[in-house]
Amino acid sequence: MGRTTMSARRVLGAATAVALALGASACGSGSGSDAKAAGSFSYWSMWRADEPQAQVLKAAIADYTSATGAKVNVTWAGRDIAKKIGPAIAANQAPDLWDESDDKVYGTTAAAGQALDLSPVLQLQVPEENVPVSQVIPAKYFDMLPKDPSGSNHYVIPYEVVTNAMFYNAADPAVAAAMPTPPTDWAGLLKVCDALKAAGKACIASEGEDPWTNGLFFDYLLNGAGVNVAELSADRSGAAWDNPAVLTAAQQAEQLVKGGHLIPGYDATKFPAQETNWTAGKAAFYMDGSYVTAEIAKQIPAGWKTASILPPTAKAPDAGLFGFAIPKRAKNAAAAQKFIAFFLQKKHLSGISTTALNITPRADIPAPAELADVQKTLEAPTLRLGFDGVGGSWLPKVLNENYLDFWHGKITAAQFVAKCKADQVTYWQTEG
Repeated sequence: MGRTTMSARRVLGAATAVALALGASACGSGSGSDAKAAGSFSYWSMWRADEPQAQVLKAAIADYTSATGAKVNVTWAGRDIAKKIGPAIAANQAPDLWDESDDKVYGTTAAAGQALDLSPVLQLQVPEENVPVSQVIPAKYFDMLPKDPSGSNHYVIPYEVVTNAMFYNAADPAVAAAMPTPPTDWAGLLKVCDALKAAGKACIASEGEDPWTNGLFFDYLLNGAGVNVAELSADRSGAAWDNPAVLTAAQQAEQLVKGGHLIPGYDATKFPAQETNWTAGKAAFYMDGSYVTAEIAKQIPAGWKTASILPPTAKAPDAGLFGFAIPKRAKNAAAAQKFIAFFLQKKHLSGISTTALNITPRADIPAPAELADVQKTLEAPTLRLGFDGVGGSWLPKVLNENYLDFWHGKITAAQFVAKCKADQVTYWQTEG
């Protein structure tokens, strides 16, 4: 089972929200004669043909073919690609190149030793720029990834980066009055929430039935307390939950609940009810992935200015990657690697920002204006995976339902921690 770093429905929704009406159609897998062209290779993409990322990739592919004469036999496979790649590898019918989120690449191929080590790509020159790939893709994006059985964490080369943060409208006068400067500690954030409450505005819009976005508060608080969630979840005895820092993080999250800082009625709504309330100005902050800016683009009022902060205790921002991977048994791996370096040229990769409205891993490509704060956050020297890369069924079987009961005020912080501890012991007894 792969790690879980973001909600698949949200990535899909965000991509759909900014899809360009260009009427493009998917390309087939190509003819046999095409495959004989020097440097040709096959490519399956997670994007549909009408999505903005696909438009960016199509332009680069056309340029690549023009520059090299090589044919890229591309299939716009969509989100089912992760389900298809494993069987394709087993049948020796996998593409030479594919793309997906880092957790999907890890869970479906790298963890089983079926992903090619792409370290050599880092030494390839970026065409027309006279620098190696290693100089345009910071090492910190690889450092945060789990290693495959061979010890490699270079099984995916990113072209798009997402992170989770508390988003808000910097042009909202109530927010500006309550938060003249970003808070530097948890008490400071609570003071902002108190000021907003006094002004008649909810502090946080929360999709009450979504353990992922709501759990991000706890995840960041644990990070600030020095607790690694992956290590916490791996303790078969459950004793790791007895760490006082865990209870402190839960109690801090509980202050949002008991303080009345969550938008009224949150516990009885589902996405996108509270996202809509947030964009309507009924709450100040909304915890979500950076793809939310594209998701809300058509519903925010004139004058809206998207900005973001991390929960002030956070020691490192989380990050998720979308990028290229190559099956270990790919027939045309060298050609696929050359294309990766080709696409990472600034002139091509910039389209991820300007057309797809997302952030690239290249620091010299400005993010869309609404993600400027997020890009600054990602300048941190160290990054981490959301929930520290916890994978498998631990989240749904141990954390999620307990957290929602806690987030809805049905149990206290202490009861939440005790329940998670007990369920974790049972979980590992069952898992063996």
